[in-house]
Amino acid sequence: MTNTLIDWFAAAQAWLFQSVVQPLMFHAGFSEYLEDAFDGTEWFLIGVCELVVLFLILRPLEALIPVHSFSDRRARWIDFLYTVLYRLGAFSVFVFFLVDPLMAKATELLHLQGINPFNLENLLPGMSERPLLTFLLYLLVLDLCEYLYHRAQHSFGWLWGLHSLHHSQQNMNLWSDDRNHLLDGLIHDVVMALVALAIGVEPAQYVLLVSITRMLQSLQHANVRIHFGRLGDAIVVSPRFHRWHHAIGIGHESKGTGTLGGHNFGVLFAFWDVLFRSAYFGKTFEHTGVRDQLPTASRPARDYGRGFWSQQWLGLKRMVEFSRRQSR
Repeated sequence: MTNTLIDWFAAAQAWLFQSVVQPLMFHAGFSEYLEDAFDGTEWFLIGVCELVVLFLILRPLEALIPVHSFSDRRARWIDFLYTVLYRLGAFSVFVFFLVDPLMAKATELLHLQGINPFNLENLLPGMSERPLLTFLLYLLVLDLCEYLYHRAQHSFGWLWGLHSLHHSQQNMNLWSDDRNHLLDGLIHDVVMALVALAIGVEPAQYVLLVSITRMLQSLQHANVRIHFGRLGDAIVVSPRFHRWHHAIGIGHESKGTGTLGGHNFGVLFAFWDVLFRSAYFGKTFEHTGVRDQLPTASRPARDYGRGFWSQQWLGLKRMVEFSRRQSR
């Protein structure tokens, strides 16, 4: 069955590349990039498969065991637009293949100086002969980096100004994982691509690592009443565990005082939060959003934008505003 699916996927990739992508590349004068375009075709099809699987599995679950009813269905469609952009636009992999030649050049210069670059597979003997173990090790290291980067997004004013767009969704749903400012996504993907290349991740491995991570993150953001129990939630990030990260006044603030910080920064594995003392194990399914979206007697509610372009513009304005506020 698995081999049949792989054969179907390979046939679809070959047909799409030969019938559509290759002629367009020749017509545009980009024939020297055909190899990269073939890899991009693979990623596009993976994104299509992800969208289909998410819609067939998570969408019925959201209807069957929802946390809340949607008060703004348009907001969900905007999230879906972000998902299409990020997953079919090969955002992460485009950055990876853009950074790859630069890293190759840097490696070449290091070799000339007699310096061998670091490779995670060289840590243990026989590691290269155990592809599954190597893959899991890469997944673990990259997820630790994801945790640290995510925590930085809640620690530095200018980064939070961008990342707060992701938290402003008060109708969190299965498409909300990709609700990110484009600059925020670019910085994140450059950092992760540099880390992946630095530890020796191959392009094919990176595509699979990113795909697995994205699918699980879609589950975490879904509007479903699902958790894995106290022990399970301490190991793998569940929808309930992650909802507390998005909870108003808890997930994005330090002890609800209005300062940057928060809880439950884990992307795949929750044990990073346990290890670094940032875990919060609530037993309810909280409302999501950012505290300043709620009006008070002293200030009106902050506008995060309803449309794609307004959200992007307001994110840049918050980045400047919060960076100035933190530098005072």
